[in-house]
Amino acid sequence: MPRYIFITGGVVSSLGKGLASAALGSVLQARGFKVRLRKLDPYLNVDPGTMSPYQHGEVYVTDDGAETDLDLGHYERFTGVPARKSDNITTGRIYWNVLQKERKGDYLGGTVQVIPHITNEIKEFIASDNGDADFVLCEVGGTVGDIESLPFLEAIRQFGNEVGLKNALFIHVTLMPYIKTAGELKTKPTQHSVKELLSVGIQPAILLIRADREIPVEERRKIALFCNISQERVIPALDVSSIYQVPIAYHKEGLDDAVLKYFEMSAPKPNLSKWESIVHKIEHPEGEVTIGVVGKYTALLDSYKSLSEALTHGGFANNVKVNLSWLNSEIFEKNDSLHLLENVDGILVPGGFGERGTEGKIRAVQYAREHKIPYFGICFGMQMAVIEVARNCAGLNDVGSSELGKYGNPVVGLMTEWMKGNEVEKRDDKGDLGGTMRLGAYPAKLTPGSLVHKIYGTDQISERHRHRYEVNTTYKKQLEDAGLIFCGMSPDGRLPEIVELKDHPWFVGVQFHPELKSKPFEPHPLFTSFIKAAVAQSRLV
Repeated sequence: MPRYIFITGGVVSSLGKGLASAALGSVLQARGFKVRLRKLDPYLNVDPGTMSPYQHGEVYVTDDGAETDLDLGHYERFTGVPARKSDNITTGRIYWNVLQKERKGDYLGGTVQVIPHITNEIKEFIASDNGDADFVLCEVGGTVGDIESLPFLEAIRQFGNEVGLKNALFIHVTLMPYIKTAGELKTKPTQHSVKELLSVGIQPAILLIRADREIPVEERRKIALFCNISQERVIPALDVSSIYQVPIAYHKEGLDDAVLKYFEMSAPKPNLSKWESIVHKIEHPEGEVTIGVVGKYTALLDSYKSLSEALTHGGFANNVKVNLSWLNSEIFEKNDSLHLLENVDGILVPGGFGERGTEGKIRAVQYAREHKIPYFGICFGMQMAVIEVARNCAGLNDVGSSELGKYGNPVVGLMTEWMKGNEVEKRDDKGDLGGTMRLGAYPAKLTPGSLVHKIYGTDQISERHRHRYEVNTTYKKQLEDAGLIFCGMSPDGRLPEIVELKDHPWFVGVQFHPELKSKPFEPHPLFTSFIKAAVAQSRLV
């Protein structure tokens, strides 16, 4: 049976529980253990698929087609363990499952209640699909004290008792604020947060204390005394300049040693040389480039978390620092704003939904094409590139996407059916929005001799998708005559996956989301190549 580690958070939100979980998982991996990481989210949405990125950051998509919390991206990037549908559950999904069982009569006429039915459903999720993992790390979303998280806290309390406290460990992440006027770090918020956790029957065995400066020994002793744990289990989690320093920092502070000691386990010291190598690249780059990211959710950068990390990984592969210039696409709808792109070495238009800012994205594409600046269009960014070429190179009039309105030449249109494995998926414009897109991993065949074929070095690829509109192949010949090459197609030849532009140093659009598969130790080849092109561009300026 695996050991279970539950990570909760207190005092305030956004303390980095996801990163803490990912970092701990990676260090346990480095000590020879197999890990599985999952997220329990307390909101009522069935999944984050219909939520605005401003509400909850990016939606992370798994190979098996789940729309999940962005923390699963941290888990996968840090550990390399592919995330699955079974790694993320929400209150909405839990209640959905229970109510479906009630409608079928599975509860034999009994009254359906939070305890035991909701908590049992949560416990079943925690215990399922763990394979041969030595450790299962479960992060509980939200902040202790929130009414939404109470069923999850009750469920993990019960679960700990059922598997035995030698098989379940509770880690609580809290904040230790520095009060400038008093010149002191304060322990009281942590004390109150632990008291709140104790009120639901959970005694944390390890406290991970976030702080922006060193925590004196006396303060750690005070926390240990009032929170009823040993001082060696009060672990500082100090701010670092890069998230990739976190595994090294947590090991240095003894987090993994405290975990193994709790479980009465032993293992060799971890080899963290790969993390040290990444940190060295961050601290000693051989150059730098600037990428202009033209999107519509730039006010909340968590909307593009995997994207920003993938660009950073591309920098690692080229030994350069990647500076990101976040540009709201709406500003490019004004004639005097394109000068903001003059000093970038590459332009990237990411995914998105809806009409707002689309004309600005198209103008950014046009600028990249005309000025021979490396361009990378992802999902919606590919569609905007196709529209730009159709309008300005292919000579088509009244061009657009049916997502955005009615056009005489809808070069991008709603998918009504496609193959998923051996089954046909069908959709229409009157259906539900949640979970109805083309989701998850799909294969694509690459054209030999094309730029992307050289980048990937293979004839067929598999990438993750999240979209419901596709480039209309009715216009394929006209677009190719204008210089836009369809160099990646679905195996049946019906769905365009990748386009590239002739006579341009680097101009690629992809219908999928390559950023979701990039890792610091395995930068995605498209991002590696894009940053390489940006480096070459920077030397031309």
